Amino acid sequence: MKKEKHLKKIISICIFIIVVQGVFLFYSFFFQSKESIYFDGINAIRKNDNYYFAVGSNNDNDKHYEKAKVSVYDEKRDKLFEKLYNVGFNSAYFGACVEDDGLIAVGSYEKTKKDHNSLVRRGLIVRYDYDGSIVFSSEFKLLDNTKFTNVISVEDGYYVIGQSIYKSTDFGNEQGGGILVKYDKKGNVDWYKSLGSSKEGIFNDFYLSDDFIYVVGQLNDNVGVLCKYKLDGELIYQKEFDNNNFNGVYLVDDHLYICGSSDERALLLKMSLEGDIITSSYYDKVSNAKFNRIIYDDSLIVIGSSFNKNYDGIIVKYGMDLEELSAVTYGDDKNDYLTDIIYDNGNYLVAGYSVYEDKNYLSKFVRYSEALKVLGVEK
Repeated sequence: MKKEKHLKKIISICIFIIVVQGVFLFYSFFFQSKESIYFDGINAIRKNDNYYFAVGSNNDNDKHYEKAKVSVYDEKRDKLFEKLYNVGFNSAYFGACVEDDGLIAVGSYEKTKKDHNSLVRRGLIVRYDYDGSIVFSSEFKLLDNTKFTNVISVEDGYYVIGQSIYKSTDFGNEQGGGILVKYDKKGNVDWYKSLGSSKEGIFNDFYLSDDFIYVVGQLNDNVGVLCKYKLDGELIYQKEFDNNNFNGVYLVDDHLYICGSSDERALLLKMSLEGDIITSSYYDKVSNAKFNRIIYDDSLIVIGSSFNKNYDGIIVKYGMDLEELSAVTYGDDKNDYLTDIIYDNGNYLVAGYSVYEDKNYLSKFVRYSEALKVLGVEK
């Protein structure tokens, strides 16, 4: 009898512990979901005569999945509408281009529950009309983890760059790394090329001339790469640069201008079309910095980030021989990220996002004068 009472007491205690643990897990999950950090970021901006377009991602949904987004603004940058790519699980857009009757956005997404659980994504290209309706959506998966970083529209289709590698736990001999993909106008793959390995390599930016495609990126974390392709994908050359990371490229007057970083310093290079360095310039006003994007009007404008105590944005104007003309830092006691820049009606429009006191990330536009004075900030 005593044994039975003792056994019942033990069972009761066990049930109590299970119930308490269950309640704890429930409230942990509930409050964690309530306290999830909100994120809304812009990765690329484009414009035509009537509209501004921004692509990126946010997690403004019940399950807090990251969702690729396209936002359309009028001439005053009042938001007309925003469309989320509500397919699969997590997704994001990293690049875009504008056509006469629509917008092309590229990025990555988790299509299936297996993708989501394995933390792998597929490359994604989506065409929208100006009402925000999807005209076509096409995925690309060479190896486990694929993403597209930028896109250029041509008469017979689209050139897209990005990365396709195995996830960290997988091994194989398949060719991967940086990828260059040619699509037709209906979203079908014409051909693709890869450069690097199945574990490393990425193409971050490219420039299309009349006859060639110039692509920049990394072979690994410490080797920058410049590639020159014919329009049919034939590789003309591959130039590698130790202790460099390349993020942006622009072609002006038969010279390539490439921005990135080297040994934790923001770097700008002037190169010949054959990939030989003519001049280099380091931005040493802040340490632990990199340049992300480069554009051209009458001079070179680059934006980037510094990674000291706080993350600050950098915007610098250079002459064509890489002489520094002016430079400013954007940021205060919060983290600020500058992701893209366009020349717009005599000013520079910069996109990005900032971290605020509540730890939420919110996207923004910052308008600069040609003298790099802040004219306004729009959230």
